[in-house]
Amino acid sequence: VKKKLGSPHSAEIIMYSVDFAEIERLQEAGEWDQLTKKMIEIADKLERAGADMILICANTMHQMAPKVQAELGIPLLHIADTAAEKIKAEGLKKVGLLGTKYTMEGDFYRKRIEENYQIEVLIPEAEERDYIHQAIYQELVNGVLKDQTREKFLRIIAGLKNQGAEGIILGCTEIPLLIKEEDSSLPVFNTTELHAKKAVKLALK
Repeated sequence: VKKKLGSPHSAEIIMYSVDFAEIERLQEAGEWDQLTKKMIEIADKLERAGADMILICANTMHQMAPKVQAELGIPLLHIADTAAEKIKAEGLKKVGLLGTKYTMEGDFYRKRIEENYQIEVLIPEAEERDYIHQAIYQELVNGVLKDQTREKFLRIIAGLKNQGAEGIILGCTEIPLLIKEEDSSLPVFNTTELHAKKAVKLALK
């Protein structure tokens, strides 16, 4: 916002910060209905507080985005759409997806991109998905950044490149802490950054 409007402008944001321990516990227990109910309640509070648009600042929690949107009178900006729009603008047809197992293995993210944007989405092998998932929850969410983990992620990216991927979606808000554009053998799409930039663009219309 400051870059667009100049100093000392800044974004007007109403934020609801959740206790991630509760979110993680419900995810592990498969209590997605409970998580959906919680997200709807939070989004409703934000709308009543005066928000013009809702952002869920986590890729995995977009699993319930359609149900949340259905209960709102304001738009919900879907993080997968912001990534797909950028990928399409770059002219890419096939990309790899890194994220939690919920994001990589579920339909809610890949299917949305494939069906709405005609972009093929590849995911790593099962063992690699397990590794990425554990690294996210045991290391990255705790601010632990290990060179050996980065090297493993880069090998996984190289494997996706060998399968024809032309770019990589960093489909977890923590992964960009570990993997930078200059590290990767393929262009990376930082969903956290793309989500925020699209929100600013819409807010300043």
